[in-house]
Amino acid sequence: MANRMMWIGWPAFLAACVLELLVFALVDPLELQWAGQHLGWSRQAVYTAGFFSFWFVCMGACTLSTMLRTPAADARSPT
Repeated sequence: MANRMMWIGWPAFLAACVLELLVFALVDPLELQWAGQHLGWSRQAVYTAGFFSFWFVCMGACTLSTMLRTPAADARSPT
């Protein structure tokens, strides 16, 4: 089980790092708006929220890939 968690968590972490670099190289966190209003968050808060959002989305994709890769017999086993 811990091995599968690493298959999911580590690639998702690396992908989130790359997405963070790409997005915030082009977007200034202080200029972000929600419903026409400025967020009012600090840069660090926007970076943190963005990173964890990217990480959770990437973990979902990695989880789906791991589940689709796992043979049906292994998916039913309790280990």
